[in-house]
Amino acid sequence: MLEKLAIVKQRFDEVTDLIIQPDVISDQKRYVQLNKEYKDLKEVVEKGKQYEQLLGNLKEAEEIIADGSDAEMVEMAKMELEDAKAQIPPLEEEIRFLLIPKDPEDAKNVVMEVRAGTGGDEASIFAGDLHRMYTKYCESKGWKVNVVDFNEGTVGGFKEVIFEVNGEDVYGTLKFEAGVHRVQRVPQTETQGRVHTSAATVMVLPEAEEFDVALDMSEVRIERTTSTGPGGQSVNTTYSAIKLHHEPTGLIVSCQDEKSQHKNLEKALKVLRSRLYEMELAKRQEADSAKRKSMVSSGDRSAKIRTYNYPQGRVTDHRIGLTLYDLQNIVNGDIQKLIDELMLAENTEKLKAAGETI
Repeated sequence: MLEKLAIVKQRFDEVTDLIIQPDVISDQKRYVQLNKEYKDLKEVVEKGKQYEQLLGNLKEAEEIIADGSDAEMVEMAKMELEDAKAQIPPLEEEIRFLLIPKDPEDAKNVVMEVRAGTGGDEASIFAGDLHRMYTKYCESKGWKVNVVDFNEGTVGGFKEVIFEVNGEDVYGTLKFEAGVHRVQRVPQTETQGRVHTSAATVMVLPEAEEFDVALDMSEVRIERTTSTGPGGQSVNTTYSAIKLHHEPTGLIVSCQDEKSQHKNLEKALKVLRSRLYEMELAKRQEADSAKRKSMVSSGDRSAKIRTYNYPQGRVTDHRIGLTLYDLQNIVNGDIQKLIDELMLAENTEKLKAAGETI
């Protein structure tokens, strides 16, 4: 492990020198990438220093005990030895995780889409519940949530809602939410009191920076319309809503959340870039056998990942077989326990895949 830490320290010193070079500072893409690398390497280097210090303490204590000439020093050395032995294994485990190559997408902001699936009006209400759950969770993390576009359900909720989330390591946290979410409960529209099963699909797209996707605007047809839905004086009368048609892929993106046409165009372009980026990312992941085998973040949108059962007050994540009887808190945004367990499962998979190389 010391050899690997020495290699990391060498690279850290190189990156530290590179990020102050004028040619790197002028190249925005490279500068951003190196800054992210610097931040990741710094954490490993600091843990490495702690590790080396503990190994030094351990060696020094063993030498004092072996010498045995000073009884008081020997007693202190024994305490030092026990302390070092207790701290070293968990620190080694932490360093092993840190040495696993990070997914560069994890640090990105995201664009999330929640769409009502099977279940009619109840599915729309459930999609609205999921949107509220994610909004509350993101706010608890200090992340900023902005709605991009929405299509309201006839009795509440959303047929679909698209929103962006900005913060630190957002994609690395929320990527596990992609897939089909199922709800089992008595719908508000049900008169007989029977439990129905409805579904909604969640998509989590890493937000593409301008230099991630070279978007040729000559291939994008821009349609300007008036906003639909509940309006004020200006919402339904000015041509502020934007619809983008990406001719090569057939992708269509809409945004009508802002009163300003310019802001709606900006948001719509962001979503379009993210969708194009996700298509490229999916191809890349398909070629990566380790990604394809991962049960936690396979990205398969048709996979049923979680069930919210109201009569039993439980939430079950089917990928890791985890059931929590805490439905009310979870639907109110307390999903950290679920995410922690999914992250642990993915890290365990990564460690297994890395094998002896870590």
